[in-house]
Amino acid sequence: MQRKYDVITALDICVDFIVQCGNIEPEFGQKEKLIQDYDIEMGGSTCIFACQASKLTLKTAGIGVVGDDTFGRVVMDKFYKSGMNIDKIRTDKNIKTAVGVALCKEDGDRAILTYIGTIDAVHPQDITEEIISNAKHLHIGSFYLMNKLRGNYIEILQLAKKHNVTVSLDTNWDPEEKWDGGIWDILPYVDIFLPNENEAKAITKKNSIEEAIEVLSKIVPVIALKMGKHGAVAYVEGKTYKGSPIDVKVVDTVGAGDSFDAGFVYGYIKGHSIEECLQIGCICGSYNAAQSGGIKGQPKLNELLKVLYAIK
Repeated sequence: MQRKYDVITALDICVDFIVQCGNIEPEFGQKEKLIQDYDIEMGGSTCIFACQASKLTLKTAGIGVVGDDTFGRVVMDKFYKSGMNIDKIRTDKNIKTAVGVALCKEDGDRAILTYIGTIDAVHPQDITEEIISNAKHLHIGSFYLMNKLRGNYIEILQLAKKHNVTVSLDTNWDPEEKWDGGIWDILPYVDIFLPNENEAKAITKKNSIEEAIEVLSKIVPVIALKMGKHGAVAYVEGKTYKGSPIDVKVVDTVGAGDSFDAGFVYGYIKGHSIEECLQIGCICGSYNAAQSGGIKGQPKLNELLKVLYAIK
């Protein structure tokens, strides 16, 4: 059956205010310090994912809510320019578009302050069986921020499996650092798990990544572990595969993991080998990190393929 969408995702819509701090750190006590630069860009893990997937020509539909405000209009403009289907995004005059303040250091580390707003505005009834049945793949992100959906993912994923829809999951960080919220109930429905090293250890409550992968591999068929400047590693059916980042000058790492997710999912949907999925993800993540914010540096399909074939 022909599906209307390659990918659908519930959108954690927000705007990122990205502050390039250099080597300085903010201090309270009314101390003023000078920063190197700043940028205002669209944020949100699944928003960044959806934009990258769209730029790779996947038919991508986002399900979300924006506020009737300036930041909401900024976000909608970014979605439109990416080529994403925006029919399932609604405007709510009673809620503010979410804002994330990212304080970025020169070494790539960052601290994030978030106003939740529209991030947690998607309701379970927004993700209908009609939408799911018209998709090839469902991507879940911001698991610990989208509280209205979290308790209903079992029903959503059961519908996905009913209609042979594959599923990927990137939990992102848990602000409460409890690392549960029903995650173990939904992992058996997940085809691709996309954590970074710290998230994998925190979720499994293991001290080493080897122990964490041993636990997760018994549940999820494909694990693509993001390792920052060291690239990524996939674990599939007892085998290990490595993907390497592209050599770029890193501006910031905001959204690099989300762009990696989209690249990996693109490769998976298009039938590439696991090694190629990893490399596609690493190319997307590296390009993302070469420019400020989550979407500005994202490669389009022709750029991606040019680099991929040069590597091969």
